[in-house]
Amino acid sequence: MIAQNPKIGAYDLAIDAMGGDHAPVSVLDGLEIAAERHPNAHFLLVGDEATLQPLLAKRPRAAKACTIRHAREAIPGDMKPTAALRVRQSSMRIAIDAVAGQEAAGVVSAGNTGALMALGKIVVKSLPEIDRPALAAIGPSARGDVVLLDLGANIVCDARNLVEFAVMGDAFARAVLGLPNPSIGLMNVGSEELKGDERVRLASEMLKASPLAANFHGFVEGHDITAGTVDVIVMDGFTGNVALKTGEGALKLFGGLLKQSFTSSWLSKLGYLLARPALERLREWMDPRRYNGAVLIGLNGLVVKSHGGTDALGFAHAVDVAMDMVTNRVNDRIREGLAAMPSRNRATASLTTD
Repeated sequence: MIAQNPKIGAYDLAIDAMGGDHAPVSVLDGLEIAAERHPNAHFLLVGDEATLQPLLAKRPRAAKACTIRHAREAIPGDMKPTAALRVRQSSMRIAIDAVAGQEAAGVVSAGNTGALMALGKIVVKSLPEIDRPALAAIGPSARGDVVLLDLGANIVCDARNLVEFAVMGDAFARAVLGLPNPSIGLMNVGSEELKGDERVRLASEMLKASPLAANFHGFVEGHDITAGTVDVIVMDGFTGNVALKTGEGALKLFGGLLKQSFTSSWLSKLGYLLARPALERLREWMDPRRYNGAVLIGLNGLVVKSHGGTDALGFAHAVDVAMDMVTNRVNDRIREGLAAMPSRNRATASLTTD
C-alpha cells in the first residue's frame, strides 16, 4: 500500500528502489537481508509501485518492513546533477524529500552519485554548524577498518573544513565501527610538524587545542592508510579521491596478478589447492561489498550512497551503515563535537603570532 501523510519520523530510512545497475531486484534482495538484521526497522520504499509490489510479495521480511511510495520516474546514471534537480517525481528526489521533511532519518540510494550529492546538499542541506559536508567511507587496513574522508565532495578545503571533517570522522567511527576513542590522523606529505602547507598546519594546531587532542595522532602519509596507523584519516576531497581510486586500482592489480600466478602452470594450480582456505579468508576480508556505503556526512539528515553495481549483500551493508548512524545519533554527536571546539579565530591568531 502507499503511505498517506505518515507521521513525522515514521521511517528509519527512505530507500531509492529504482537507483543502481540492477535495481530494483538488488535493492529488494538487499532489504530482505537488512530486514533480518534490523527486525524493528521501517523503510519507506520509493519507486514504481506496479513494479515493486509483485517483487516485494516474494520477499516476506522486506515486505513486512517496507511501505511503498510511488514514483513515476527514475534518475538515469548518466544524467547531469543540474538536470536531476529538476526531476521532482523521481524515486531519488522523493526519497530525499522524505529526509528533508523529517519523515525519515536517512536515505540509501545506489543511483547516480552526482545527482544524489547535489540533491543532498540542496534539498536536505548542511547542518547549521557545518560549512561543507564530506564524503566518508570505510576501507581495509592491516589493523582493521579505517574511516576516510573527504573522498571527493570538496576538492579545495581550508583548515576549518579539515577540522570539521575530523569531528565528523570521529562521530562516524564511534557510530559505525563502535570505537570508543578513535585515533585521528591528518593527511600530509610527511609526518614532521613543519611539513605541508599553511592550511594543514593550521588544522593541526586547531586539533591539538581541541577536545580531540588526546586522540589526534598528528600528520600521516599515504602508506598509513593500509598500515592502519590511525582509525580516521582526514584529507581534502582531491587527495581523498586520488587515494580511493589508487587503492581500488591496487586491489584489482593484486587480484589479477594472484590469479595469473596460480594459473600459470600445473604446479601453481596445485599450490592454489593447498592455499585455497587461506585465499578464501583473504577474499572475504577484501570483499568490496563489506565496505559498500559511502556517507555524505554533515547534512541535516543521513545520505548514504551504495555502489551502483553492487549486489544484495553490498546493498544490505549500505543499509547497515545508515542504520548504525541513525541508531547512534551521529548528527547529534557532530553537533556536540563542534560545540566543544575552541574558537577558530583564536586558533588562527595563535598560529599567526607563533
